[in-house]
Amino acid sequence: MKKFDLVLTGIVVAILSLGLATFYAMGPSAHGVLIRHGIFVVVGIGVMFGVSMIDYRIFKNSSRPAIMLYILAVILLGVALASREIRGSSAWLTLGGFQFEPSEFAKLALLILLAKYFSQKHIEIYRAHHILVSGAYVALPLVLTLLQPDLGSVIVYVALWVGILLFAGIKRKHLLAIGMLGVVLASFGWFLVLKPYQKTRILSFVHPYLDARGSGYNTIQSRTTFGSGRWLGTFFTNQSDTIPVLVPEPYTDFTFAAFAQKFGFIGVMAMGILFALLIMRIGAIGLRADNNFAKLFALGFMTLILAHITINGGMNVGILPITGIPFPLLSHGGSHLVTLMAGLGILQSIRMRS
Repeated sequence: MKKFDLVLTGIVVAILSLGLATFYAMGPSAHGVLIRHGIFVVVGIGVMFGVSMIDYRIFKNSSRPAIMLYILAVILLGVALASREIRGSSAWLTLGGFQFEPSEFAKLALLILLAKYFSQKHIEIYRAHHILVSGAYVALPLVLTLLQPDLGSVIVYVALWVGILLFAGIKRKHLLAIGMLGVVLASFGWFLVLKPYQKTRILSFVHPYLDARGSGYNTIQSRTTFGSGRWLGTFFTNQSDTIPVLVPEPYTDFTFAAFAQKFGFIGVMAMGILFALLIMRIGAIGLRADNNFAKLFALGFMTLILAHITINGGMNVGILPITGIPFPLLSHGGSHLVTLMAGLGILQSIRMRS
């Protein structure tokens, strides 16, 4: 068995440190968040080490663990949907005083199930019914999450599914058919599923100044906050007290904009380099893996992180609608962080045993 991947661990710890530095730079008002996030970071690192000690081949050699995790995720999503709303959404469960977001766990469970399904020798990707079966696996958590409503996680589910299909070798005609079906379902969702405030969010990013004090407010504030850091940021130039963080959710949805303000374009470049190294390292683990499950899991996990970066980063700079999903390893939130660290633990297990 190979040693623990210290390079991957070092990159992850460096990114986690940037998140902690962001909350520290926000001053005394954010110290409570800083402490809670620090606890989540410590727990997450412990989870990564703990999961890495489990042989990932329990998923490779048997379908039962993957199916059990998937069923648990679906049950948790259903229970959350039946629970009381928190901030206008039924996306949360309260367990012993802690809030837990089942959709984050569902992303990892779905990834494990899809990687297992397409890694089986008898599954031939050119047969359309295998695409339909995998789509059914995605559809159940997708519908439950859409009803919460959590549009951002729904988009991530779809991105994860399409990414796995691409890595598994889907035919071009099947990919085109999925794209056409996606257009039909998106149209259906727009007219019959999405609530008015969700439609407003999607449209407001195009012309935010048409309703600057209403639907366009968050987009405008995010753009302003992101650009106010300029090259060196307000933290290193001692301007944190004079240039406030204007975004409404600087600890969660808009942490990236807050980071850009505090540490400037130089800080954003440094973060970009770290994430590029992380993606390359995960991709390398996948390409070097000695079995299909390990390859598909690693490349699917890479897709999961890229989806979160693209969606959250895009909304923070004002080029994508506001959907409310966290920036990976940076935003405050135990559900997302601990789940990602568990996924990184599986990657470590793959690296150690391939």
